[in-house]
Amino acid sequence: MASRSLIRSNAWLHLTLGFLISALGLWIFLGVTEDVVHNDPLTQFDLTLLNWLQAHHGQFGDQLFRAISGLGSPWVLIPLALVITVFLVIQKQGLLLEGWLLAFLGGFLLNNILKRAIQRPRPYPGAAEYSSWSFPSGHAMVSLIAYGMVAYVLILLGPRNRRAQLAIVAGAALLVLAIGFSRLYLGAHYFSDVVGGYAAGTLWLSACISGLEVTRRWRAT
Repeated sequence: MASRSLIRSNAWLHLTLGFLISALGLWIFLGVTEDVVHNDPLTQFDLTLLNWLQAHHGQFGDQLFRAISGLGSPWVLIPLALVITVFLVIQKQGLLLEGWLLAFLGGFLLNNILKRAIQRPRPYPGAAEYSSWSFPSGHAMVSLIAYGMVAYVLILLGPRNRRAQLAIVAGAALLVLAIGFSRLYLGAHYFSDVVGGYAAGTLWLSACISGLEVTRRWRAT
């Protein structure tokens, strides 16, 4: 009885924590969106940073950040999604499979909806290479969701060693940050696009993980 109460308490803790993180992501996203729509001071910083980065391009940097940016593209993320899907099917992890598909497909859909709703043009010179709207950054948003979920799955099904788990989280975080910066360096997005993408991605990722954790614990009682 005490064990069941503890499990349910942990479920409520995860639900509360997930709600707070999602609320923080929503607050940041709404604040950035307001600045973008009304051309507030953040958009001036966007231009300043964009111009500075464009003035400091180099051949090595171009090649490096194009490669890093590719890790957040559909050409990499969709095959990754298929690999994780097959892995979870083989492992007979039905709940995790449902959560993974919801997070990944929902993230793509949400990003497209937000882009169409806000319709911010791409910055020059990145505008010539991309056909979709600029805000929020799809690379930033979807890579945060995808690699965040990969880290979550690896922590649940992988090693129980605390250092290994922290290394997984740190590796995923560094990769997502590098992808976001690559979009700035290449001129594909403004700074606020990337921040908005991270905020929206955090909201969705937190909601998906907290939902999975609550469901896992309630099923265990």
